[in-house]
Amino acid sequence: MNNDAMAKVVMIEASLRCFMFGLIGLLPVIGLPFSILALWNGGRARIREKRYWNPAKKYRINGVICAGIGMVLWTFIGTLIVWNAVTGGWNND
Repeated sequence: MNNDAMAKVVMIEASLRCFMFGLIGLLPVIGLPFSILALWNGGRARIREKRYWNPAKKYRINGVICAGIGMVLWTFIGTLIVWNAVTGGWNND
């Protein structure tokens, strides 16, 4: 297999991994590391997309969107939980 074909295969696989990890990134507790992996794979696919046409571009875009939502959501919820633990609860009587 020549290098161009192999580069296209790597790009498509990275796009599909981005989508898969992005969806898993929406899950509570375990989602944050998978969101990071999704963004990493999305970036790898995006770099190759500048040279080759990516038939899995929609998967990459949706994976990055899901990863972004997952990161923001679970970082915010995690911050609220830590803040609640540090301040002693929601009701300070």
